[in-house]
Amino acid sequence: MAFLYLASVSVALAMIDLDTHTLPNRIVLPAYPVAAVLLAGGALLTESPGRLLTALVGAATLFGLYLILALAYSGGMGLGDVKLAGLLGLYLGWLGWAPLVVGAFSAFLLGGLFSLVLVITRKANRKSGIPFGPWMLVGAWLGIFCGEVIAIRYLSLFGLA
Repeated sequence: MAFLYLASVSVALAMIDLDTHTLPNRIVLPAYPVAAVLLAGGALLTESPGRLLTALVGAATLFGLYLILALAYSGGMGLGDVKLAGLLGLYLGWLGWAPLVVGAFSAFLLGGLFSLVLVITRKANRKSGIPFGPWMLVGAWLGIFCGEVIAIRYLSLFGLA
């Protein structure tokens, strides 16, 4: 149920961010308590209360990292991205460390590649504003569905898995 709720929020936020370059508080902020309740219910049903701790650590980690990025360069990332990062960190952290890392890194990789294509095709320049929320969401869903597999394959390249 928790991830179905995230799916519906993801679609709404991606569409809004693409259209207005904003991630509205009236969608992101209420998603935190809803996610907490649904993920707590999932942890109880699966008898894995430790997932709640990793979810909280994931939320705090991504929120903190994005806050640092937003404060370091005020013209880049907005506070909507910071708030969304915390929410996505909650879900990714609930799944584990590999989905969290893959989901977080994928957003930057995919968003960067997209931006590079726009610059190469001259549809944007270095100063163009490109909404990052959709890339955060795509990266998170990549982490949700493929995080474990991607992490294992990546680590096996270096003989670590």
